[in-house]
Amino acid sequence: MRDRILTLGKAELYAATVQKKMKGWRLAQICATTVSDGFEMNYTFVKDQDMDTIRVHLDRHESISSITQIYPCAFIQENEAAELFGVLINNITMDYKHKLYRIDVEAPFGPKEEN
Repeated sequence: MRDRILTLGKAELYAATVQKKMKGWRLAQICATTVSDGFEMNYTFVKDQDMDTIRVHLDRHESISSITQIYPCAFIQENEAAELFGVLINNITMDYKHKLYRIDVEAPFGPKEEN
């Protein structure tokens, strides 16, 4: 049983995700978190009893490519990260365009605008 967190740059995410898919890893979850300078995106993959989380840090206005072309099931979690946190995710296969939830405020869990 192994549990690892691998911190990668956003440019490395797509290739690492393709490698996981080709080696039979399943996508377990995607978690967005607001940090002081932007976002932390965690992509967790599981295979047998092993779990790898790929962590990517993004600046507040930096975008990242969707992984839905590799793992189609990621569309819900990517739409959630975009809508609730304000993460800029490009090319989500099924993009709900901020209509996944009925919420009154834009990106309620995202970084707050400084005055």
